[in-house]
Amino acid sequence: MRIRPIANVMLGHVESDISIASRYLSNQKGVDLQFLDGGRMNAYGLGGSLMLDYEDYKPEREYDAELRYTNIAMNTFDTSAAVKGSADSQSLGLWARTRIPTPLTVLERPLRAVFEVAHTEFLGNLRGALGFNSLSSVGTGFEIDRSASDPIFSRVRVVFRYQFGQNIRGTSIGLAASF
Repeated sequence: MRIRPIANVMLGHVESDISIASRYLSNQKGVDLQFLDGGRMNAYGLGGSLMLDYEDYKPEREYDAELRYTNIAMNTFDTSAAVKGSADSQSLGLWARTRIPTPLTVLERPLRAVFEVAHTEFLGNLRGALGFNSLSSVGTGFEIDRSASDPIFSRVRVVFRYQFGQNIRGTSIGLAASF
């Protein structure tokens, strides 16, 4: 078990130009979507995380679990008036993964089955900002251990995830490489 402090730096840019749709919505629905007509948002953030990390690796299985609190102060700059602002991005997340070797061998190493669960509670300015207060996910996939053949990428993992929360559902496919 370890406690890990983490420094976070964020820089983002979003731009939009769908003036026809913006004019239609403005004229027909009375909705002001100034940002959609040539709008842009630039944002930066500075902050940190504090993570409690548990790892238990054995040949017959591997367990990882993390509890993480994150706080990033974000501000816009050189941005369209409709989206200027600032926010404190705060969240508390719990994540766990297990890897279990299967009887199959790939690249001279056992193919591993991967199982994940995660839950994030959004706090402060993030709470409810996107229509939900929390987001959970479950996932499964596989991991190839490449350490016998490729010293650069020791592991490659593909995980299929189902995310869910208040008023939200979705799926994703994640590809990760360890080096």
